[in-house]
Amino acid sequence: MSFNEQVELDPSQVEDRRGSGGTLSRVPGGGGLVIGGGGGCLTVIVLVIALLLGVNPLSLLNGGGAPANQPPAAQTAPSGGAAGGSLATNCRTGADANQRQDCRIVGYVDSIQKYWGDEFARRGGRYTPAPTTLYTDVTSTGCGTASSEVGPFYCPVDKHVYLDLDFFNELHTRFGARGGPFAQAYVVAHEYGHHVQDLQGILDRVGDTRDTGPQSASVRLELQADCYAGVWARHATETGYLAPLTDADVADGLDAAAAVGDDRIQRQIQGRVSPERWTHGSAQQRQRWFSAGYQTGDVGSCDTFRGQV
Repeated sequence: MSFNEQVELDPSQVEDRRGSGGTLSRVPGGGGLVIGGGGGCLTVIVLVIALLLGVNPLSLLNGGGAPANQPPAAQTAPSGGAAGGSLATNCRTGADANQRQDCRIVGYVDSIQKYWGDEFARRGGRYTPAPTTLYTDVTSTGCGTASSEVGPFYCPVDKHVYLDLDFFNELHTRFGARGGPFAQAYVVAHEYGHHVQDLQGILDRVGDTRDTGPQSASVRLELQADCYAGVWARHATETGYLAPLTDADVADGLDAAAAVGDDRIQRQIQGRVSPERWTHGSAQQRQRWFSAGYQTGDVGSCDTFRGQV
């Protein structure tokens, strides 16, 4: 996947907090972290985060820590790190996006929001852009203080997408995804799928998403965000930012979707699959719904709230 080299990027849509540091905060009266999930601000029990992501739960409660057998994140230089200069200086054209990971994220955000702005307008609506915030280790959000160990997420309170670029290394080294630029695009597009759900009022209608299981509301929200990512991918070239996708690009996206399936993560972390605890969907479900969006290019194909998913 590559960007059109002459296209102008808009780095104002991405806030760069990398290297600014921070500390984790506890939820008053409890042992959880408040983070942005698919359906709002959720108090996530630290033990659940530890189970899904393979981290030491005590390290989270004590102010952050690294995954087991890995060096602390503070000692690991972020990919395309902020030390190289500001996004406004370095990320001006598609040629920059083809050379730098952080500029590539800028390009994805620009393309994704261009598509959704046009799609909302075509349907007689108005799309409100959401910034992406790049950070390292921990950061404060409208949904509370979050650790990079929770992975990329959308916070509906401040309507930001939050992303630690080291997650893409984890996607490859820990979760077994092949990687590649389009795998990264899939992740960003998925989070913006949650923003679209927010603007559509779906997050409010669904409400509490603490239920789990293959047919749960939380899984349906995540699969719809996967489908929305596929819809954008189908139209990505039309936004003017990206060269036509190849079959290999789409395969990388499908591979990334499978890598973060609940069954794959559970099997890796705990050695068995517990469908009753799924929150995002199985590898097969995630691939199927991304494919549904990509093959049709139609938002209407993404109704995951009817029938079986």
